Amino acid sequence: MHFAILPLLAATTFELAAGRAVPEPHTVQEKRDVTAGTGRWAKGNRVASNVKVPVRVGLKQSSEALERAESWIMEISHPASEKFGQHWTSDEVVEAFRPASEAVDEVVAWISETLSIPTKHITHTDNKAWLAFDASVDDLESLLQTEYHEHHDETTGRSMITCDEYHVPSHLSGHIDYITPGVKGIQVHSSELKKRSWKSGHHGGHGPSGWQPPKTRPAPHMPKPGNELATCDQVITPACLQALYHFKPLPKNAVVSPNNSMGIFEEGDFYAQQDLNSFFTNFTSYIPNGTHPTLDSVDGGLAPIANLSEAGGESNLDFMLAIPIIYPQTTTLYQTDDLYYAEGGNGTTSGIFNTFLDAIDGSYCTYSAYGETGDDAVLDPTYPDPNGYQGQRMCGVYKPTNVISISYGEQEQDLPAYYQQRQCNEFLKLGLQGVSIFVASGDTGVGGIPGDGAANGCLKNGTVFSPTQPNSCPWLTNVGATKVYPGRTVYEPESAVVDPAGHPYRGAYSSGGGFSNIFPIPSYQSSAVATYFADHNPPYPYYFNGQYNSSDGLYNRNGRGIPDVAANGDNIAVYLGGKFKTEGGTSASSPIFAALVVRINEERIKAGKGPVGFINPTLYSHPYVLNDIVNGTNPGCGTDGFSCAPGWDP
Repeated sequence: MHFAILPLLAATTFELAAGRAVPEPHTVQEKRDVTAGTGRWAKGNRVASNVKVPVRVGLKQSSEALERAESWIMEISHPASEKFGQHWTSDEVVEAFRPASEAVDEVVAWISETLSIPTKHITHTDNKAWLAFDASVDDLESLLQTEYHEHHDETTGRSMITCDEYHVPSHLSGHIDYITPGVKGIQVHSSELKKRSWKSGHHGGHGPSGWQPPKTRPAPHMPKPGNELATCDQVITPACLQALYHFKPLPKNAVVSPNNSMGIFEEGDFYAQQDLNSFFTNFTSYIPNGTHPTLDSVDGGLAPIANLSEAGGESNLDFMLAIPIIYPQTTTLYQTDDLYYAEGGNGTTSGIFNTFLDAIDGSYCTYSAYGETGDDAVLDPTYPDPNGYQGQRMCGVYKPTNVISISYGEQEQDLPAYYQQRQCNEFLKLGLQGVSIFVASGDTGVGGIPGDGAANGCLKNGTVFSPTQPNSCPWLTNVGATKVYPGRTVYEPESAVVDPAGHPYRGAYSSGGGFSNIFPIPSYQSSAVATYFADHNPPYPYYFNGQYNSSDGLYNRNGRGIPDVAANGDNIAVYLGGKFKTEGGTSASSPIFAALVVRINEERIKAGKGPVGFINPTLYSHPYVLNDIVNGTNPGCGTDGFSCAPGWDP
């Protein structure tokens, strides 16, 4: 929006093109980038002045908290710390990150005095991050010195109330992170909202935008009972995993903690109980048919799938791997989002994980950071959904399990940096509370899914490596994939997965790895990364600080390294749609590693200790507790990728 200085008032006011004076000293708090275009959103009429809207003022977190967050999680997660294992409560997390009381009081006073409303009508949310009140559009335009217009999305029919820019008093700008409705709007719930062109016919395994299910093929043979270890290079069964990682099943009558269930995230992919039963019958007879996860449905998530032909390869895989490792301990299924959104929202949403995080931490629903307060109005699902889940968005309805496995993700380039940074802060807060989160590192080596970015899934002319998301967040544990190579046995070292296209899957598959373009190297990883570069320097040019567009480099030299650990992720025995198959993907590796940590937590709880929580500092300071994978690469983007070497490698 253009400004014109009136000669008579040049020293004291600015004026909007529409004629609204901006008192001095005020400052532009947020402004739309008009050069970037509006995408599918079209600007419409001014919003009527008497329309009442819910206003949310996101307050900046404590600056001390932002500076000390890494040291806080390290002091409870590093085994050398005196505070190791002393995890925080959710209330302690809220208190640590809350804005300064003086800042809250000053912003409340500004709103109250300008709009002449009692302070008791301005609500301070439970997580201390938001102020909430209702106002007419006319009053809000006066408060923020702006104009509100409707913006319409022709794809979904949604309408948003937004402005091009807004102002706040200069002395308050440093206290305020974000205001809605603002440049990012709020949805207009109108009876004229266009019905979404979504068909209810569902086919399992669709999943969210930017995600691919694990690779699947017909199994070469059914392993012979009692002789499974002879063919683990062809089919990985629970017996193979027990031999590889030196553990035994728990006794059927073992007493397990009621507070140590293993959480598994799923979206747009649904397990079939018939397939689980077939797997238990053939490979784990000690597990009764009918054994199933506890369903924690998030915003209309449904499971299991009734039609066997629509069974999802991801969900089946996760539970066929996790349950045999931890049984009789239980699993908890976080089935997230209704069908419309879980399967991509007809191309209207590309965000992921926010509604899940809302459900396990109510403070995240209103958490303000990096210019984003609450879920993103464009990228994330909006509930109630007229064609799906018609309840309110779930906030804090479930307690997070001690361990959560996630086999979904996208590429960093698919989502704005602020979206990922805000989400990463939440993963840190969960880590402070003792939650371990494991994430599959991806199946396309150093690149992305073909067509995501360049045709080959890479950045900048198809040559720059494309890191994965949420893997680049330092407060997660990323799990890459290994395999038993043909002709090898479970008694020999595994190698990194490298399966060229057509051998055995239709598409190429290699374990995801690389360096973040958004997040720097965390302190717990710095020594391992420095040693890798010193002893095994990759033969590629590089850049710094994520600036690949202004460089000829292929990877970010000072970015967070991916993955952290690895587990078997190829030729995994599954039942899918009533048929015996094998699957491959780091989607298998994450639940395997996570389930073993559940077993560790079980022993800690028996000894009167708490869960391990964020495990990376322990693993990096004691690398000898893991097998070192020294064979294999992760090709992509026209290169061989990074080669395995002694010690940590990407």
